[in-house]
Amino acid sequence: MIVIIVVVVVLLALVGFVVAGFNKLRTADIGAQEALGGIDVQLTRRAELVPNLVQTVKGYAAHEKSVLDDVTRARTQVQQAASSADVPAKAAADAALQQSLVRVNAVAEAYPDLKANAGFVDLQRQLAETESQVAFARQYYNDAVATLNTLVATLPWLLLVGLAGVSQREFYDAPAGQEAAPGVEF
Repeated sequence: MIVIIVVVVVLLALVGFVVAGFNKLRTADIGAQEALGGIDVQLTRRAELVPNLVQTVKGYAAHEKSVLDDVTRARTQVQQAASSADVPAKAAADAALQQSLVRVNAVAEAYPDLKANAGFVDLQRQLAETESQVAFARQYYNDAVATLNTLVATLPWLLLVGLAGVSQREFYDAPAGQEAAPGVEF
């Protein structure tokens, strides 16, 4: 009789461990998915500010068409990347948009009237706020991925990875030279 009780207790403990481990792994994976969605939200927000910025600059710098075309192209890439789960593609599109926005700011330097335009100044402020939020979203995602990857690679959770259907995720690494947000100068 004692043997049966011991076996039942051990089985219940094993089942409890499996359920707890499964839930822990799935929760970490969902947290990483949610954090990646946060990056998408911020990238999309930034991409939505770009047309207004482009229109404002167009009125002052019509001959800077190539710069404005680059911004528009980069914005489209960000929107496409935001709808995919490819983290490196998101990072590359993000970097391209950042670089094109740096070029827009350089164009704005040549037009003092543009820099004094209230609409342009407001767009620049919103863009700077969004850059901070993008940086925070990246860090939040990388923290969530670090937690998940640690669980996936360590015992005893490693034993439950297949059952939970989770795997390690890629970190959001900005391409070289993209550590800083684009400069916003007035």
